Order: sequence, then structure tokens, then C-alpha cells
Amino acid sequence: MNVFSKPVFAITATTQQGLEPLLAAELKALGATHITQHNRAVSYQGNWEILYRSNLWLRTALRVMVPIARFKVTGERDLYEELRRINWETYLKVDQTLAVDSIVKSDFFNHSQYVALKTKDAIVDEFRDKYGKRPSVDITWPDVRINIHIFKDDCTVSLDSSGESLHRRGYRADANLAPLNEVTAAALIQLSGWDGKGIFLDPMCGSGTILIEAAMFAKNMAPGLLKKRYGFETWNHFDAALWQTLKDEAYKSIQETDTKFIGSDKVFKVTEIARNNVMLAGLDEDIRISNKQFEEQKPPAEGGIVIMNPPYGERLPVAEINAFYKSIGDKLKKDFQGYKVWILSSNKEAMKHIGLATYKKYTVWNGPLECKFHAYDIYAGSKKGGGKYDEDNK
Repeated sequence: MNVFSKPVFAITATTQQGLEPLLAAELKALGATHITQHNRAVSYQGNWEILYRSNLWLRTALRVMVPIARFKVTGERDLYEELRRINWETYLKVDQTLAVDSIVKSDFFNHSQYVALKTKDAIVDEFRDKYGKRPSVDITWPDVRINIHIFKDDCTVSLDSSGESLHRRGYRADANLAPLNEVTAAALIQLSGWDGKGIFLDPMCGSGTILIEAAMFAKNMAPGLLKKRYGFETWNHFDAALWQTLKDEAYKSIQETDTKFIGSDKVFKVTEIARNNVMLAGLDEDIRISNKQFEEQKPPAEGGIVIMNPPYGERLPVAEINAFYKSIGDKLKKDFQGYKVWILSSNKEAMKHIGLATYKKYTVWNGPLECKFHAYDIYAGSKKGGGKYDEDNK
């Protein structure tokens, strides 16, 4: 059965661990229905417009996929036979290219790459038997990317509408530099509850990801506008006119903002990369980045919000990294009065040495690292700022 023959069909958006509630809220705002949270994913229902908007507008999604088949499997024979029952001509032409990704958590299968290989074999065998020729494999830019997810004996076959992961917005020139990806940065901004107004600072900005995501949020700029290609653009059912209309609407919805975005980093080369990324994002008139040590910062007196991701100190002696975090707290108390400060770090012990009481905290995963995202209210007129570290907020 052709999934796309229905006016509304099932869709699944994947995300990072712990960000499911944020993604569900974004989907509700887009107009998706039947929204259900899962582990690192949110399922929902929508039409072609919702599918396209999901790719264009979701800030906390990694991929948007359309399930086309579900069945039980207990071995490779089951998998192969069930895959051949799918009417692949509905979704793939014989002269197109394909790639297969697989995620497997099952006692019946030992290796995800083997599952991907068997899936590819089943698809190309089906075409070869019918036409005497078969689609080619292109692992980099396939016309159709297929995802196989096996959990225990449940198998879901989906089409990946995103192509390349949605965290790759298209503005980061040096992808190896930034330890914080775009989806995580967008999540930090949403978790902070910031309204997009006032002054936004990142005094340890690295390649500028947090600043860029904040500016895109404040300007109502769709995060997917810079992405050059999506998986659905080479599908048999692609509606080019609808897609162009949605992109045009997204460009028109970009707003001017009076928000001041201020960033800095102590490494000159890093600030040059950040400025280049800002320019690629089209935000060079909104974001100002300087080459400064954190100790040299003189933030605007009127107050605002700070979101920062300092080094976690994995390669530094304990005493040195603890002293560094203490210096962060001292500087905040001295010069950042009137600011709400959010700090992300995986170093729980070092965070205690900031010396301020947290009033809110979240657990956020930065890649494989479990981090704490803590909020501090640096009270104006108080040398102690938020006070001493609260032991209850470890």
C-alpha cells in the first residue's frame, strides 16, 4: 500500500536523549497531530505540508522519517521476505540511487551493517527480478535513503525525508571545531526560557553556534533555510510547488530584532571561524564577536542573559579546572550583576566551585557526555551574586 495515498500519514522525528518534550512542543506549534514521545524520537501525524515544515522549522530534530512498513522478524529470512513484499516501485525508481541506514537492538541480529546489507539485497533483487536491472547504491547523496529500525522482533522500515542530519544547518564551515552541535545549542536556548529580547551574551563562544542559534530564534528564522538539499526532494511524490511556497513564507517571516548578540573567545583563530560562520548564516549585522579573555569582559550594564559552554577540563589537573570554574563565578559576581547566567558542563565537581546558587537545572547530553545545564541569577547590587553553591543542585 502506498503510504502517501492517504491525506494524513505517520511521521517520526528523531532527536537527542532528553529533548523529546521540546521536540513535541515544536511539533504541536507546527500543527502536527497524534503526537507521542518515545526514547529519542517523537511520532506524529501530518500531511505533505507538515512533513516539509518539520524539516524546515524544527530546531531540536535530527531527522524526519516516514514509516512505510512494520512487521515482525526473528531472523534474516523473515527480514528478506518481508522487505520483498513492500511495493518498492511506489517509492523508488529503477534508475535512482539508494542507501540504507539501520539501527538494531535485537537478540535475533548481531550487526546493524549486516541488516543494512540484507535490506539492500532484498530491494535490488526485487527490481532485478522485475526489470532485469537494479537501482545503484550511493551512500553519500542517494535519491532515497531508507532506514531500518529493529527493536527485539519489531521492524520498522522508513524513508528518511531529511537526507543529511538536520543539525547540519549549513552555516558551520569548520565542523571539527565545535563540540556543541546546533540541535543542542537550540535546546539550551529553549530550556532557558529566553524570550528573544534584550542582550544575549556568550563569553566563551567557540565557533559561535549558541549565538547563531539564538539569533535565528530571535529573528524567527527557520533553521532549515540554509540547508541546500533534503531527502524528500528526490522522492517520487515530491511537490516542488508546495515546497517553494513554504520556503518563500519562511523567508518572509524573518523579523528584524533590536537584540544585541555579543560573543567572544580567547583564541583569535577561533573568533575568526566564528565570524565566518556568522557571515554564512547571514547574521553578521546582528552578532558581534571579539577576541577577549573572559576576565576582560565588560558586559552592558542593563543586564540580559548569558549562555555559555566552558571547557570541561578532561585533560586538565583537577585543581586547575576547579580554579578555572571558581574564576568564572568570581567574574560573574563582580561584573555580570543583573544577568541571568546559564552554564553547561559535564564536570559536576568543577561546577560546585562557581560558588553561586542555582535556581534551575536540566540534564542535557552533549554528544556522549551527560551534562548539567544550570541557571544562576546574578543579583544587581550584591557582591555575592546568587550566593554560595547549593548542595541540593549537584
